Amino acid sequence: MEELWRSYSRLCKESGAEPQETVLQQLHELPRGRLDLATQSLTVDTCRALGKLLQKEALLTQLVLSDCMLSEEGATLLLQGLCTNTVVRFLDLKGNNLRAAGAEALGKLLRQNKSIQSLTLEWNNLGTWEDAFATFCGALATNGALQHLDLRNNQISHKGAEELALALKSNASLQQLDLRWNNIGLLGGRALVNCLPSNRTLWRLELAGNGVPGDILRAVEQAMDHNQDWQTTFWENQTCAHVLSKEMQHLREEKSKQFLDLMETIDKQREEMARSSRASAARLGQFQEALNERHSIINALKAKLQMAEAALALSEQKAQDLGELLVTAEQEQQSLVQRQAKEHRLEQQEAAERESKLLRDLSAANEKNLLLRNQVDELERKVKSQQEQLFLTRQELTNTSAELKMRAVQAEERLELEKKRSRQSLEDSEQLRFKEVEHMTRHLEESERAMQERVQRLEATRRSLEEELSRAKAVALSERGQVEEELIKAKSQVRLEEQQRLAHLEEKLRLLAQARDEAQSACLQQKQTVADSQARASQLGLQVEGLRRRLEELQQELSKKDQEKVAEVTRVRVELQEQNGRLQAELTAQEALKEKAAALERQLKVMASDHREALLDRESENASLREKLRLKEAEIARIRDEEAQRASFLQNAVLAYVQGSPLRALSPQK
Repeated sequence: MEELWRSYSRLCKESGAEPQETVLQQLHELPRGRLDLATQSLTVDTCRALGKLLQKEALLTQLVLSDCMLSEEGATLLLQGLCTNTVVRFLDLKGNNLRAAGAEALGKLLRQNKSIQSLTLEWNNLGTWEDAFATFCGALATNGALQHLDLRNNQISHKGAEELALALKSNASLQQLDLRWNNIGLLGGRALVNCLPSNRTLWRLELAGNGVPGDILRAVEQAMDHNQDWQTTFWENQTCAHVLSKEMQHLREEKSKQFLDLMETIDKQREEMARSSRASAARLGQFQEALNERHSIINALKAKLQMAEAALALSEQKAQDLGELLVTAEQEQQSLVQRQAKEHRLEQQEAAERESKLLRDLSAANEKNLLLRNQVDELERKVKSQQEQLFLTRQELTNTSAELKMRAVQAEERLELEKKRSRQSLEDSEQLRFKEVEHMTRHLEESERAMQERVQRLEATRRSLEEELSRAKAVALSERGQVEEELIKAKSQVRLEEQQRLAHLEEKLRLLAQARDEAQSACLQQKQTVADSQARASQLGLQVEGLRRRLEELQQELSKKDQEKVAEVTRVRVELQEQNGRLQAELTAQEALKEKAAALERQLKVMASDHREALLDRESENASLREKLRLKEAEIARIRDEEAQRASFLQNAVLAYVQGSPLRALSPQK
């Protein structure tokens, strides 16, 4: 307060005037920012000093200058100083007889000053000068801070009331207007009533003592009641919106905190995942080393297997050579059979010639019938012996064929066992070997069939011989004596040749059977070694495949866990983004509600006749808005609870996953 006192004194001295004692006393005793100079006659110099003081003063909020008898110049100087003031809220200029210059200064004040909320102009003459009062009303229309205006006893006519009505149509801040004890009349009252539907902020308008009819006063009173109700609902909506905005801000802060906490947990999880991935990489390296060792072992076994296969190929080559030898022996046997058949035909021809000779000499051989009969008996015995030999040869052939079939069956059983034990990759080779065995069996069967055909041919020759013998018996009675010696010689030669040939064939068959048995035993040994090596290789391959599958399973589990973690983090982020989007949508909805309220205000300005019904509709809309706000608050509370539960579930799931991870369980075993 001392500063105000000193500033006022300094300004008075600078202007060359003496400071007034009453003003100094009021400045010295300034109570709570209120400067009361009522009933103090202020000079022009004092007004000039106070105007300069009020330009920069930041402590005064109320200024009372009622009944100070201010001159036009003094009032203008004071009001000029208040134009740039941003602190004064209450200004009282009651009973100062302000006129045209004062009205113009007040208009300038209302245009420039944005802080004065209450202005008292009672007992002045502002309405006497219509042009100056129109300027004042124009400034009032553009002012956005003034809320209370007192214009009692200002000689305002119906034209001034019309100017005020125009100002009230544009003004959106004035709430109380006192026009009592003026000369407004019927026309002014109608003008004011017509402007009220366009103004929704004015809720108090006093028109007593103006000669205004009662119906206009009632209409004004109804409009004021409507505006007052609208003001109460507007302020309630404002408070609700303010509370809701605070709540939304609080929710945003909480969501941001939760998001930061969640990001911290996600960072920790990422670090744990990085550690686990490093540990798994180390384990994978160890597994890779073990796999490389297994690969080296497998390569060594493969080399051994190749060596065994080479030995098997050599043995198969030997078996093939033996088979070729067997084929050559069979060919030799066939050539021998053919040669023997030729010799037998030649012998038959010779016998036929001899029989012809015997027929020619039959007449001369009657003497030798007895001898020929004896020779016939001997020939029959020889035929029987040959039949027995043929029977023995048949038995031997059947035995050999049975043995070969038994061996083929055993070989087939062994091959089937080998097929069951060996892997799919050796099936082709086993099939080839099976085909070779079948080929050998076919060769043996063909040889057996050839032997059977030979036996059949021998039997045919035997039958032909028997027929010839029967014919010869008919004609040999006369020739037996002559050809007895020749027959004995021929039979002895044939017997010797047949014995030699049979012995030679038996020796060859024995040698071939021995070679075949040796080849089969060698093949079996080679197959056994190959099967053992293949079994070992298959076991090692199975072990390697098991390790590889285990490694792939571990890699897949690790990738799945990483994907699950990434999916969980992305899902949480998406949920947070969705929740932020919902909150933003709710904010936009609140803004839309605000815009709707503004639209409703504009609609209220447009609706003049149905203001009561609009008020009822507005009340119902306000009730619905309150219900929506209540539902939104409940929804926000529910969302908050769900978010808390979801965060707790997520935290529990992450902890459970970290605690129950298989990689952590495997690391101490490794």
